[in-house]
Amino acid sequence: MWGQGHFSGASVVESVSFSGIAQMDEDTHYNKVEDVVGSHVEDAVTFWAQSISRNKDIMKIGCSLSEVCPHANSVFGNLDPKKIYGGLFSEDKCWYRCKVLKIISDEKCLVRYIDYGNTEILNRSDIVEIPLDLQFSSVAKKYRLWGLQIPSGQEVTQFDQGRTFLGSLIFEKEIKMRIKATYQDGTVIAQAEYGSVDIGEEVAKKGFAEKCRLTSSTNICEEKKSDPGQLVLRNLKSPIPTWGHRSNQSAFSRPKGRLSGRMILDSKNENDAGNHVTFPKDSLAVGDFNLGSNVSLAKIKQDQKLIEENERLKTEKEVLLESYKTLESKVEQTIQELQQEKATTMDLTKHLESTLKTRVGTRMKNLAAKVEILKEIRRVNINVRFGNDLSDALQVLEEECFTNPASLTELERIWAEYSLAQENIQICENVNEVSILIARRNEVQQKLNMAVEVFILEVDELPLNKRLKTLQDLSTSLEAVYGKAKEGVNSEEILKKFYDWKCDKREEFTSVRSETEVSLQRLVGWFQNTVKAFDLSVEEPLTSEDTIGVIDEILEKTESSVCKELELSLIEQGDADKEIILNTYSQVLQKIRLEERLIATVQSKYKDSIEFKRQIIEYLNKSPNVDHLLSIKKTLKNLKARLRWKLVEKNNLEESDDHDGSEIEKIKQEITDLRNSVFQEVYREQEEYEKLNSLVHKWFPELPLLFPEIGLLKYMKSGGLLTMSLERDLLDAEPMKELSGKRPLVCSEVNGQIILLKGYSVDVDTEARVIQRTAAYHRAWRETKEDSGLLPLIFLFLCKSDPMAYLMVPYYPRANLSAVQASVPLTSEEALKVMRGVAQGLHTLHKADIIHGSLHQNNVFALNREQGIVGDFDFTKSVNQRASVNMMVGDLSLISPELKMGKPASPSSDLYAYGCLLLWDDNVKSLLYSLIYCRSSMTAEQVWNAECFLVPKGKLPPNPEKDTEYTQYKEEEELKTENLNKYKEKTRNGEANFD
Repeated sequence: MWGQGHFSGASVVESVSFSGIAQMDEDTHYNKVEDVVGSHVEDAVTFWAQSISRNKDIMKIGCSLSEVCPHANSVFGNLDPKKIYGGLFSEDKCWYRCKVLKIISDEKCLVRYIDYGNTEILNRSDIVEIPLDLQFSSVAKKYRLWGLQIPSGQEVTQFDQGRTFLGSLIFEKEIKMRIKATYQDGTVIAQAEYGSVDIGEEVAKKGFAEKCRLTSSTNICEEKKSDPGQLVLRNLKSPIPTWGHRSNQSAFSRPKGRLSGRMILDSKNENDAGNHVTFPKDSLAVGDFNLGSNVSLAKIKQDQKLIEENERLKTEKEVLLESYKTLESKVEQTIQELQQEKATTMDLTKHLESTLKTRVGTRMKNLAAKVEILKEIRRVNINVRFGNDLSDALQVLEEECFTNPASLTELERIWAEYSLAQENIQICENVNEVSILIARRNEVQQKLNMAVEVFILEVDELPLNKRLKTLQDLSTSLEAVYGKAKEGVNSEEILKKFYDWKCDKREEFTSVRSETEVSLQRLVGWFQNTVKAFDLSVEEPLTSEDTIGVIDEILEKTESSVCKELELSLIEQGDADKEIILNTYSQVLQKIRLEERLIATVQSKYKDSIEFKRQIIEYLNKSPNVDHLLSIKKTLKNLKARLRWKLVEKNNLEESDDHDGSEIEKIKQEITDLRNSVFQEVYREQEEYEKLNSLVHKWFPELPLLFPEIGLLKYMKSGGLLTMSLERDLLDAEPMKELSGKRPLVCSEVNGQIILLKGYSVDVDTEARVIQRTAAYHRAWRETKEDSGLLPLIFLFLCKSDPMAYLMVPYYPRANLSAVQASVPLTSEEALKVMRGVAQGLHTLHKADIIHGSLHQNNVFALNREQGIVGDFDFTKSVNQRASVNMMVGDLSLISPELKMGKPASPSSDLYAYGCLLLWDDNVKSLLYSLIYCRSSMTAEQVWNAECFLVPKGKLPPNPEKDTEYTQYKEEEELKTENLNKYKEKTRNGEANFD
């Protein structure tokens, strides 16, 4: 046997006892020859190999595992190192038999594939149970080279090289093994031969192993075996090619060889063929020919030159011809362009001659039209172009800016002090200390009451609504002009830049407008002077050159000024101008929103103050009182005692020989009335608890500490679900044997409603977790109640005599999806209604950070065939424990792929189960595709709002067969219910017929 020790240390030579190795002289298998194929190498002298005779066994094992393992359960609990499991090999994702070598962690195990010899670290989810018919001995055997051992003190590098060298000699090759000995652990000592090559001698020659030292009495080699854990780790890092990357693999050693029964083996001929090399033929050189005389050679060279020159000239000729054609086409094109230009010039000349005749009139008419446009522009408000509206808005914001009331700061300070005092009371656990904290709280409460009064009086004097209306109108008018504002940082630099820009634009515009007015006045003056020049009645002599000669200059200047002002007024603003205006607009809106939020804060605080003032009057300087709750509890105690006494009295009468039927009937009626009274008091008790819960959160956090006997803290932790006044024996419960496969279920009637009572076995830790999980579920349901898409929880109570917790829920007989589909399947329209409700239920849970984990056809209810709700789950289990159950719908597993890979449950895995339950319909194909392939980005809210659920579809054509079938089904159900009620009535009257 191998000794214990690390490989890096010196190998210790020990004598091997005969109990450890079977003697060859007495062994019937001594020198027996086996033909094997190498499959895995551990070190330079140790390897695994498969017998050629077991080729068919490997193929059968592979086929069986591929059918069994994908549907098998993952392993749980402690793993048996002697047992054979199925393991999913990471490289080819195929299943192989394996044994567990070592438990690395709760999720990781080191296994050996027993039919091949290699090892791998697997997740527990990749290890499954396999049937007994696959629990037989391994195909691969472990061999050691006869007479060799690893040299002591061998380096790690040489160790890896030796393993690689041995792999090159035996890996996937047919070798002969001459058996010499066998260890008790099954390791075979043998002489390995590949053809005429002794593999052991080759390993020894390379220095990777040495001859064993022999004892005086035997020829059996001894050596100390490396530490198994270290060998396993070395094998994991083996440089030998892994299965997934082998080429030309045999059917024995590669996992993917299941598809073919052929065995591909390396033979000696392959090695021999490697010794023969075929060289390509070299091209013949000129010197290999007998060319004759030197004169003939010169003649050949001269002719060759002439031929080459001739070819060159031909090429040049073709290039020149092509160039000639190109130039010729360009000349023709230029001639045509000149002719077109000449015609255009002649037309232009004629046009100029004609326009010169009307030049003065046309110029004056165009100028008059531009002046008319300019008049219209000047009449239009140009506030927007220069930001006048923004300037006005800024002025409104600055002049009438709303500021915080002076009393608000003091109110917030005292309110914070009051909240801190309440928190200190809430976290206090000492009754003596809490009285001091309560007194301090009451003092702060008085101060807060006074601060609230001052604040209310001050706010009443402020025109908040008027100012808010002004701000809203201002923002509406600006948004109508500028649109949506971009987000930006509040900065005074932007406003300064706007004011500078506005001043520059105003100066520029004023200058241009003044220049236009001066030019037009000069033109008007010219016209007045010209009238005198052409008036014959004017006797004063005028020089025509002084009056008429300057008209061209005046017109040029006037046209330039008018056009400049038109350009400034009409042309769109540049990007820089727009950016300044939009940035300023953004700042203005931010100031408006800031002031609106400030007003809203003051109004909200004002509203809270009014409410505080209204409520504080009732509780100011008063202590909380729980007498009403204690009175209800006392009444409940008396009612329960009377109910139990009546139950005993009824049982005694029924067991007596001469019982009176009318007397028993009278007692039964009294029991029914007492039960109803008990439940009425329980509901009153819950209402009182809810009032006290509200007082704890608003005014008196000390209530749970001052009155621990009422159990208010437990009620608050359970979200109002837990009651301590209900007990199992108070209910008229009937066992539900058909539904009690996992836990005891009983059915009863409470206030006319049929309920189901679920029993959970709990200990101290489980009880706290059950309360926590049911409370979270109940809070999620309570947000929207009937619209939550969840099965409501009525009560949770704990058994006083047994470690049991009971959960009371509504009972919907034969309303789960499995029963509905088995009797009268839902139509497409009904299925969409039901499954939309289920999606709403998942959305409610996921929004509350709750993962269902056990969504299946028995846990989804179709109420009245149109409302779908999600049922509750096992509150004693964690989400991963719930999700580990292999749920099926038909042949389809509801466990998502990531759960099978060992990943934790998530909202995505709930949606996978939802997609499997959703009926396949043309209208939901796109949704199903998203649920299967895009679940990582899909949410329950998106499913609930899917188009197939929202778009109203046309009414489906009536199906007479379906309607008739459903009518018959309803009649049968009503008949069953009626018979059940009659049977219950007879049972109560003692007239049940047990036949």
